[in-house]
Amino acid sequence: MNTSKRNLYILTFVLFVVMLGYGIVIPILPFYVENLGAGGTELGFLVASYAVMRLVCGPIWGSLSDRVGRKPILMIGILGYAVTMVWFGLADELWMLFAARILSGVLSSATAPTTMAYISDSTPEKERSGGMGLLGAASGIGTIVGPALGGLLAGKSLSLPFFIAAGMSLLALLLAWWFLPESLPKESRRKGQSDEGILDVRLWLQAIRSPIGILFTLTFISTSGLMIYASVFGLYALDRYGFGPEEVGVMMMVLGLVSAIGQGGLAGPLTRRWGEAAIIKGGMLAAAVGFGFLLLADEYVTILLATAFFGLATALQIPALSSLTSRWATIPQGIAMGLSNSFVSLGRIVGPLIGGFFFDINMLLPYLGGAAIMAVGFAVSLVTLRGQSLEYARVK
Repeated sequence: MNTSKRNLYILTFVLFVVMLGYGIVIPILPFYVENLGAGGTELGFLVASYAVMRLVCGPIWGSLSDRVGRKPILMIGILGYAVTMVWFGLADELWMLFAARILSGVLSSATAPTTMAYISDSTPEKERSGGMGLLGAASGIGTIVGPALGGLLAGKSLSLPFFIAAGMSLLALLLAWWFLPESLPKESRRKGQSDEGILDVRLWLQAIRSPIGILFTLTFISTSGLMIYASVFGLYALDRYGFGPEEVGVMMMVLGLVSAIGQGGLAGPLTRRWGEAAIIKGGMLAAAVGFGFLLLADEYVTILLATAFFGLATALQIPALSSLTSRWATIPQGIAMGLSNSFVSLGRIVGPLIGGFFFDINMLLPYLGGAAIMAVGFAVSLVTLRGQSLEYARVK
């Protein structure tokens, strides 16, 4: 195995561990909150606090990695994640849960932009989308395995899943420490002049106003659509079809599996064949159609197929968007990837809020709204990414 592939597999495992911990937390948090005498409002703020911290801190960690290198920031993220998982397991008061959740968002936000920047540093352009896709697959698998593992282990003890996640994080830390070389040479790092602070808002605004700004917008649209679909699906399936937790669990597993296969196995070959822009346009259109398929589906098998179709459509978009962002970036890769990750986090905040608000009005409205949002994304990509597939073919 060559060094590049080995590094990619180590990074994939690191991101899998982080997303596994994220998935483990999801089914357990309501029970933790209930045991501490809190309710739904506190739970909502607890969930949102994690995404908000990732949104704010992603670009900061990305900027730091441009200054001091990728590996130190990655190590901080992994170690911090292990510490916060232990903190979760030991929490016996509500403030401790909030502190652990917020700190987890702050520190774990160092992993995603740094791993993507690492890939950008060390991977040829033609292979970059495939590498991004493999990282996306790791995230998808982590979010599939995490809830199942968390639910299984929580039967023995509510705190046990957190300690298991912490142990796996320490294993990832050791692998990164021993086997991952630094990908950003010292001569390529940004200097730490006083007028270029870590919170370089001027540089962020420059990036948003540049061509990659439209890619950030499309990333936000894609993530919001996915979260609208996933966040209210359980309620939708219960109210419309009378499905129970078992059926909904299978649907979410299919969504995660198809996403993992799409990002890990198909993103690279399809992008090499047609280019990132074509994948983005096709994915947006297919996702809008996928929302429509779900509204028309009236049997278990057709609902399952609609879920798989939608999952594949959204799965192919993010690695293509990340790869194109990396290629178009005129600012340091760490900042570009950090900003991209922040727009993903913003979608994870806004999507569920839209889905829940619409669902309270009418259970069909989230998916009608989601189809409209993806259709807007398709229209925007059609206008702004014209000719980019031909450009990619010339680069190849």
